[in-house]
Amino acid sequence: MDVRTEQLYNPYRLFTRAEWAARREDTPMTLAASEVSALRSMHDRLDMREVEEIYLPLSRLLSIYVSAMQRLFVAQRRFLGIEDRKMPYIIGVAGSVAVGKSTTARVLQALLARWSPRPKVDLVTTDGFLYPNAVLDREGLMQKKGFPESYDLTALLQFLSDLKAGRRAVRAPIYSHLTYDVIPNEWVQVDQPDILILEGINVLQTGRLPRDGKAVPYVSDFFDFSVYIDADENVLREWYVERFLALRSTAFADPRSYFNRYANYSDEEAASTALEIWERTNLANLNENILPTRPRATLILKKGPEHIVEQVALRRL
Repeated sequence: MDVRTEQLYNPYRLFTRAEWAARREDTPMTLAASEVSALRSMHDRLDMREVEEIYLPLSRLLSIYVSAMQRLFVAQRRFLGIEDRKMPYIIGVAGSVAVGKSTTARVLQALLARWSPRPKVDLVTTDGFLYPNAVLDREGLMQKKGFPESYDLTALLQFLSDLKAGRRAVRAPIYSHLTYDVIPNEWVQVDQPDILILEGINVLQTGRLPRDGKAVPYVSDFFDFSVYIDADENVLREWYVERFLALRSTAFADPRSYFNRYANYSDEEAASTALEIWERTNLANLNENILPTRPRATLILKKGPEHIVEQVALRRL
């Protein structure tokens, strides 16, 4: 099959970086260089050029999608003859550990919040819906933290259901990356946002369908749009190890850190430990649970070794 034929029958339209950047057209740059720098996570490459060539075109596309959904909502309300509550437009951001999901989610939040007339854009990560470490320890799941079974899926689905029902002051638990655990009795309130961004490694995960035909909701059922951040396995491994080494002198150095015991490791010891964790947990989760969900995304951003997006794939309507 030649390239043209393959593209014709591909469920995604593929764009080079230059082709995608051209889709920005006249979308204004609303972030200052200092703001862009503050949005960047450790080891991610995020500069003004990346925002202009990748995220501004995506912001423009999302404005089209959101506007179309709002028009459909109004039309359906008229058709039914009802006054319905406002429902948020929900965007899912998925991908492997160390791929840069948090940076992407924060950039999108910042850009979307600058639209006229200044929509309310909230960002929630699924980390808060992990079971507390005490539960994971009891169930023998600490080595599988981040796998689908380590999340309180019932609570996450209820959170999304309440949001889509238009309920006010819906609470999401808060996770501490310092203590590597859910913070007891602390919550973030999400109060009827116009747009919600939900970021997490397994947000596009599905499961086996029941034989009796009963409804089984998945997190992605609540999404109006989804983004998968992609990179080759060897690149992800390298980024994970680099981040682990750098954390020795930052987060790990805090005595309260769950990983404080690694703070004084030599480069060799830290690299060996990082590789062991990567192989045992993160790579297994990537291959078993995360990567298989990539074809379910609306948009795929493929990163190269330098942390920049090299190709964009947009699902056809």
